Amino acid sequence: YAKFETFPVWNLPLKNPINVAYEAATADLNDVNMIDPFHLEAYGNIAINYNRDIEVFPVVKSILEKITGEECIYKSPTDMGVNMAGYCIIDDEACKEASKQEILRRYFKALCDLKTGTGEQDTVSRLEFLMSRLGINVADRKIVEVAKKKSADNDGCGAVALELADGRIVTGKNTKMMSASAACVFNAVKMLAGIKDKQKLISPYVIGPIIDLKTKILKEHNKTLTLEEALIALSICAASDANAATAMEQLPLLEGCDAHSTHMLFKADENPFRKLGVRLTCSPEFLDNTLFIE
Repeated sequence: YAKFETFPVWNLPLKNPINVAYEAATADLNDVNMIDPFHLEAYGNIAINYNRDIEVFPVVKSILEKITGEECIYKSPTDMGVNMAGYCIIDDEACKEASKQEILRRYFKALCDLKTGTGEQDTVSRLEFLMSRLGINVADRKIVEVAKKKSADNDGCGAVALELADGRIVTGKNTKMMSASAACVFNAVKMLAGIKDKQKLISPYVIGPIIDLKTKILKEHNKTLTLEEALIALSICAASDANAATAMEQLPLLEGCDAHSTHMLFKADENPFRKLGVRLTCSPEFLDNTLFIE
């Protein structure tokens, strides 16, 4: 009997951001990282485990001894884990920074869940405590302020900011034609492809029928193209337009990028970000007075 379990990493310090990120990931379960007292007593060494494993270890040990009829070979819950992750770190600072950003992303998710009634205040408070332990706050996710400024500069409309792998930041805002998410992604692929900002990637001959379908047949009130719809339109145009084809080729380069929206997104904007591998966060605000998210 053994467990292949990655977190918490037993041979990293208790307050290492990597282990704190595990607590953030299980904030709704109230998991707490702890020094394994059984390991300390048996070996005199500090090892990190978490409350539920430590609490249940005497029970598991007793069960194993009854099954085998012998003294349990495990002296601690840490003994039962197979975890070499701590030995695989080659850039400690990069891992720490990535962990802090992961905590911030989970914090924004918890805030949005609370806003929509699917989350709990206790989860938010727990994450705020973990953030204070590491001395981080939302200002450490720099694209948040960029998105807010884009919104403020445009009469408070919805805005999205995305940081490319090379550190450049692009933004997009809600327009009559596109959602902020679609505008931001299109601006990003234009920048990556070296396409001029004013160059149109979607032909009016493609946009027109899509809008007619939405408004005249599907009876939708909003003519704005979501990110999902805009990407489909781009793929259609790519068959006959070189710029659209080049822009399409840049989409895989968005994987691993970070983005932030000043408002909670509809699924047709949110899901494509996830499928593209973009690490999206949203401020816990509704775009308008529609008090639900599709």
